[in-house]
Amino acid sequence: MTRYSLGVAATSYLRVWETMDTLEFLERCHGFGAAGIHAVLHGDPLRIRAETEKRGMYLEAMVPLPTGDDTSEFEQSLKTAQLAGATALRGACLGTRRYETFKTFEAWQAHVAESHRSLEAALPLIDKYKIPLGLENHKDWTTDQLLTLMKKYSSEYFGVCLDFGNNISLLDSLMETIEKLAPYTVTTHVKDVAVEPYEDGILLSEVILSEGLINLARAVSLIKQARPATRMNLEMITRDPLKIPLLREEYWSTLPNLSAADLARTLHFVHHNKSAGPLPRVAHLTAAERSQLEDENVMRCLFEWERHGFGFKPTD
Repeated sequence: MTRYSLGVAATSYLRVWETMDTLEFLERCHGFGAAGIHAVLHGDPLRIRAETEKRGMYLEAMVPLPTGDDTSEFEQSLKTAQLAGATALRGACLGTRRYETFKTFEAWQAHVAESHRSLEAALPLIDKYKIPLGLENHKDWTTDQLLTLMKKYSSEYFGVCLDFGNNISLLDSLMETIEKLAPYTVTTHVKDVAVEPYEDGILLSEVILSEGLINLARAVSLIKQARPATRMNLEMITRDPLKIPLLREEYWSTLPNLSAADLARTLHFVHHNKSAGPLPRVAHLTAAERSQLEDENVMRCLFEWERHGFGFKPTD
């Protein structure tokens, strides 16, 4: 069987939030030839570790950040990740999208204050357990805002979970985001994306690696140069295009510092790089058909990753 240098994030599957079994996911990805998994941990961590090592794979864990000053759940997740042999962690301050969640700038500011309390509570524990935690750019922080967090909470074990495609939704340049965040990247969500305009803004879709807009060879090279131990984890989400309503007034309520120039640059980019064909849509599929397509898309991405030479062998 072909073994790839790319791992798979469980978020490549929309049913990940339905308590996907970690060992089942590990076995599925091993069958695909993936290098490792990036997943929520469910089950006996020692067994997960043994099964991961048996297959010659790596494991990264998705963990919840502390809620305010309460660190109990977070610390337990670190203990579990350590027992399971996780080499890196992924966390996020927001599980949704900034422009869909907050209706006023004041609501966003309250979330920012809560996020700072959460990170301040998390950092001592990250340093204690010594497993790198990457904070994802989850359509919440602009690139420069995330850079500010990295500088404020500087730690050997705190960095970025770099999603290659998310920040165009906040009018950031795709490649500039990767260039700026690569030095802080401790784990990744590798993807390629395609775009097209719609009446309220732009549509954004994950597509098969090498079929979209991201210069994957350059992205990987930037991360490799800055952080050679960082693993590459595929996040190929099979879903209908995401609507980014950047031409609607409410989109701007939490983004007052963005400018007309930011909007113009993004619209110009989309106009000149819009998808040649229709973006993928899956709402018409049955659950079984969608599940099969998810597997097919993951396998196609693994193949394209290796075929185009995007992969590299990280150091341990």
